[in-house]
Amino acid sequence: MQVYSPTGGGWITADQIEAQSDAMHQKLQPYGYEYINIDAGWNGGIDDYGRPVPSKTLYPDGLQAVIDHVHANGQKIGLYGIPGISKAMLDANLPVYGAPGCTTGDLAVQPLQKGDYWGFGYRIDAAKPCAQKYINSIADLYASWGVNFLKFDSVTPGSGVSDLSMDARDEVKAWSQALARHGIWLELSWALDINYADYWKQYANGWRIDWDVECYCPGEALTTWQNVARLFPKLADWWRHGGPGGWNDLDSLDVGNGTMDGLTKDERRTAATLWAVSAAPFYIGNDMTKLDSYGLELLTNREVIAVNQAGRPAQPVSTKTNRQTWYSLNADGSYTVALFNLGTTEANLTVNWADLGLDGSAKVRDLWAKKDLGQFASGYTAATVPPHGTRLFTVTPQKNAKVSVNDDDLRVSYDGTWQRNGNFEVPAVSEPLTVAVTDSSAAKSGATAKSTDAGVRTISVNNDNPEIVYTGSWSRSTGRGLGDYQDDVQYTEANGDAFTYSFVGTGVDYVTETHESQGDVEIYIDGALKATVDTHRDPAEGRGAQQVVYSIPDLPNGTHTIRGVKKSGQFMLLDKLNVRQESLLNPDTAAFDKNPSAQADVSVQIGRDPDELDGIAKGGKDLVKGTDYTVDGTAVTISKKYLAAQPVGSTVLDFRFRGDHHDDVHYATANGAGIDFAFRGTGVEWLTALGPDQGDADVYLDGKLVRRVNLANDARATARPAFTRTGLKNGDHTLRIVKVSGDVLRNDVIRYTTGK
Repeated sequence: MQVYSPTGGGWITADQIEAQSDAMHQKLQPYGYEYINIDAGWNGGIDDYGRPVPSKTLYPDGLQAVIDHVHANGQKIGLYGIPGISKAMLDANLPVYGAPGCTTGDLAVQPLQKGDYWGFGYRIDAAKPCAQKYINSIADLYASWGVNFLKFDSVTPGSGVSDLSMDARDEVKAWSQALARHGIWLELSWALDINYADYWKQYANGWRIDWDVECYCPGEALTTWQNVARLFPKLADWWRHGGPGGWNDLDSLDVGNGTMDGLTKDERRTAATLWAVSAAPFYIGNDMTKLDSYGLELLTNREVIAVNQAGRPAQPVSTKTNRQTWYSLNADGSYTVALFNLGTTEANLTVNWADLGLDGSAKVRDLWAKKDLGQFASGYTAATVPPHGTRLFTVTPQKNAKVSVNDDDLRVSYDGTWQRNGNFEVPAVSEPLTVAVTDSSAAKSGATAKSTDAGVRTISVNNDNPEIVYTGSWSRSTGRGLGDYQDDVQYTEANGDAFTYSFVGTGVDYVTETHESQGDVEIYIDGALKATVDTHRDPAEGRGAQQVVYSIPDLPNGTHTIRGVKKSGQFMLLDKLNVRQESLLNPDTAAFDKNPSAQADVSVQIGRDPDELDGIAKGGKDLVKGTDYTVDGTAVTISKKYLAAQPVGSTVLDFRFRGDHHDDVHYATANGAGIDFAFRGTGVEWLTALGPDQGDADVYLDGKLVRRVNLANDARATARPAFTRTGLKNGDHTLRIVKVSGDVLRNDVIRYTTGK
């Protein structure tokens, strides 16, 4: 555990830091908290070698005395730095300590490039040997003081700049190498670009995934609910990048004092729950001398701390609603489950075991209440969860339950070169067949399907769609009469407010109003900043309705996310989103005449392997296979008897197609690449994809080769049982799968049966 000391050069005096250290020693240290991290403003200049010197005003007896006080309390201490080198240091051309012939005037990239978001300095040329020696000299100095942690701020790509006009990656690597020699923790900040997640994981111990959680409203609060709520869609993208070796950082956890936090009690517990299930460092932004009893209760619940320290970042079942289930599978086979009510009214929240990958009964324990709730067959409902409230559970599968483990779970390990998705995955998707039902009085030859070719279809998603997640203070305006799609829009006035929508398809358009009151909107696709679009319109041009201000075509067919963030202007609006999908039905419309002499079955061709058709439904009610419809190869026939029972008008039948589990796979192309999984139970099954690009794989059980399986198939198919073994002795077992041949090996799901 670590503790974040509030920022502000006038606040982080020697007396304050020592007071915080003493308070933590008394109140929090017994629960694992051990770091006092000093943020920006601690230094007061440079020495004769260009190294930072602590402020004499803040630390009249020297910073070393403060560090010694912290260490005497059995704690560790952290400092703050940023990339780059100042113009004054370049001009001074100071010698680098311990590096004869090296000077600070020769360390910058030429021609000069901006080194940080605020423009304090210039980019260091880390390729120069003297640059590494200079960074080493500072790291050595920090180590001599006894520093244990460095927050490295304004790191790019990220920190508001992701176009590589600023790029601190080489400096991150140099600092990583310099600090690693002393075992000093390296934490990167702020809002790191997810496209470079593997780089951050290689060189740092942690990385901020979003902007500061502080609201910067002095005298009012430390944070706001909006600043906490906006982390949910970010974590939906980032969760899989956290784990042993590096952690997703959510910034300071401001839940310790209700008079200063800016959150309700329910929101404080929700924030603590989110930090805990995300395995995010518990940096505490509160004045620890003023923690209230509820804050201490939140920060010292040992069962919640254990969730955080287990290091299993939670993932969402879905972020398409404001009532969300997040979960992680623990090393012992239990699940951590958090239910979040992000809406504005109280609600009953249900977790279904099937959504976790659990088939069987399970015991439930409430971690905040420290109470066992009993055993439940297929799920659990938490009653009347308050607005912005949460519940946190441990769910423990019982005898003979089956546990499905997804390919990206931390319990699955890989050797060799493996990657995730890369267009080797197939997502689940649904598509409607619209049947125009009529009833004529004249006999006809029968129903005739529209003979258009299946191809790309465009779906309009209105702004009030419940699957669009709005973070911040959004409102809906209806009946404007200004040409809006479905005569309504969603709008906000606060910079930083955002909408997020996940979809399956090949492209998407952001459709909004353009007006003199509008400004810039950042558009992210799959977590990457793609464009900053200008929705402002010259007053002389009036108002533009249903304007496509951003469009991206030719995305790989699969699951994607679009996110829009308000940057400027009085208003930001969302009218609708146009989503383009590949059509899997040919034709995708049909006609049926209820006249008894004209009735005929309706047939369509599907664009997937017939086994991928998961079902057909109308209004949420499944049709009966073999009675209401039949499948013969790729031809699906809806019976005339079923259609004759439908009312005149449009009957919409939803065709559901199965995809890979969680719409993702891991894949390897090199023979010899392996998958390893350990479990405790009596049986195991490997479900994965088949396809024309796949070949053989060897399966080892408890170290012995038990089968070579062939994964080749004429068509790409999902979730097929490739290996099954039952009747194992109840106990610990290992499963290993090794690629033998073929262009690619995919891993999707490993399912095991718990012991009796």
